Amino acid sequence: MTVLLLRHGRSTSNTAGILAGRSEGIDLDDKGREQATGLIDRIGDLPIRAVVTSPLLRCRRTVEPLAEALCLQPLIEDRIAEVDYGEWTGRKLGELVSEPLWRVVQAHPSAAVFPGGEALAQVQSRAVAAVREHDRRLTEEHGADVLWVACTHGDVIKAVIADAYGMHLDSFQRVNADPASVSVVRYTQLRPFVLHVNHTGARLSAGLRAAPAPAPESKESAESDSPPAADAVVGGSTD
Repeated sequence: MTVLLLRHGRSTSNTAGILAGRSEGIDLDDKGREQATGLIDRIGDLPIRAVVTSPLLRCRRTVEPLAEALCLQPLIEDRIAEVDYGEWTGRKLGELVSEPLWRVVQAHPSAAVFPGGEALAQVQSRAVAAVREHDRRLTEEHGADVLWVACTHGDVIKAVIADAYGMHLDSFQRVNADPASVSVVRYTQLRPFVLHVNHTGARLSAGLRAAPAPAPESKESAESDSPPAADAVVGGSTD
């Protein structure tokens, strides 16, 4: 299955430089609403079969135009909600830089636990579990690889991408996830393949397609010119 990890569009807290966290009522700003509408052209021509979203308003607002265009009902998934930043919630980012925990989040995020909130390691665990479970569910429903959208938050996406790359969580700050960006991961029985990271271009469709359903093992398939869909191509892609 192939998931499009969509970060919500630019929000009012993004422009104000505030760590919104799980604050209620944080909506998209004018730019964010434009980004949400623009998703129809950016990814709407792909055969999206499901839209899953964080329960927070800025994510729900982001997927509304796309889901309506695709005639899909978004599914709310609490496990891809924003990080619970606890006592950091609602504070200016410029103030948080002076906190000792800031350096831990930058250099050793696997050890970071937000006061009154959750650990980044917990965030990765719940988000990866949710993505993989939805992948399995959609595989069972459709019997083949399909494309689906998960609209969530920057640190959540970075944690899922780090897992897909097989990177330690301490390296997740090397991944970017800008507002309204799309990162794409295809999960197979053997490993995930990261197809795009932080895509913000006009169209996502270039170079992206669902993998074919796995065929039963046979002598003919074993002698095929193409390797199994779950295998990495030695020497690089043949496309």
